[in-house]
Amino acid sequence: MTTANKITIARILLVPFFILAFVYYVDHGNESCRLAALLCFALTALGDGLDGYIARRYNQRSELGAILDPLADKLLLVSGIILLSFDSRGYFVAIPRWFTVAVISRDVLVIIGVAVVHYTSGKVAVRPRLAGKLATVLQMATVLWTLLKWRPTALPYLTVAAGLFTGISGLLYIYDGVSQLNAHPSSAPLPRP
Repeated sequence: MTTANKITIARILLVPFFILAFVYYVDHGNESCRLAALLCFALTALGDGLDGYIARRYNQRSELGAILDPLADKLLLVSGIILLSFDSRGYFVAIPRWFTVAVISRDVLVIIGVAVVHYTSGKVAVRPRLAGKLATVLQMATVLWTLLKWRPTALPYLTVAAGLFTGISGLLYIYDGVSQLNAHPSSAPLPRP
């Protein structure tokens, strides 16, 4: 097990603590719970950059890491976005539900696409895209902005930018999946009997 993978696993293990601290804050209004949720989210988000740096710098890229790293991102972001899209009794500004639907829909479509490509051609080649990285960074920034309780007037602009790059990255991933399916012999028409 590489150091990068150990960091990624630690990021995954922090997600339940983030959720728990968030829920306790909304239930009781205890500021230390908000700070704990913020700390868990920030450590997990910073760990994303750290495990990627270590994997590249020390040649620790692995198939396991290629699966666990995006899983850690999705668990953190989807849980944060879902929690912040519900009424939090005035403790947080709510993230628009359209944004939550956009993020979850894109992730579900990507998972279905990966399964179809894997089932059809046996191997999936997922290319990281700049739009996908920007979407992840903007989604993290949206959640952090809200958890930090910074000026809510800027939040709609951040959310729209995150939503835009989420949509663009989703379309690019769909394009990549269709290209892989088109290149595989199983997509060719069957010969006439």
